Amino acid sequence: MISAVAELYQLHPQTLRLYERQGLLKPSRSEGNTRLYTPEDLERLEVILTLTREMGVNLAGIEVILNMREKMLQMETQMETFVRMMQEEMARGMTSLQDGAPRNAIVRVRQPRPSHLQK
Repeated sequence: MISAVAELYQLHPQTLRLYERQGLLKPSRSEGNTRLYTPEDLERLEVILTLTREMGVNLAGIEVILNMREKMLQMETQMETFVRMMQEEMARGMTSLQDGAPRNAIVRVRQPRPSHLQK
C-alpha cells in the first residue's frame, strides 16, 4: 500500500508515483488496483533513496544505474551457470579417466619435424 510505504520511508506518496511513472519502481497491483510492494520493490526503493539522498544522483542517472545493476545480476547468474556446467563436465572427465576409458579426450600428437638431412 502506497501510504504505508511512503510513511515508512518518509516520502510523499507522489514521490512513489513519480518513481513508478519513470519506470524506477514497478509494484504489482491488487484486484482493487492497490499498489503491492514486494521485498524486492522495497530493496530497490532503498537503492533509489540512497542514490538520491546520499549521492545526489538524478532520476535519469538512477535509471542507468539500476539498469546496469540488473544486467550485472543477469551476467552473474549466467556466469554461475557456466561455472557449474564446467565443473560437471570436469567431474565427468575425471570419472572417465578414473574408469580408464577417456571418452572424447583430446590427445595432442606430436608431428616429427622434417629433417634437412633426409634426401
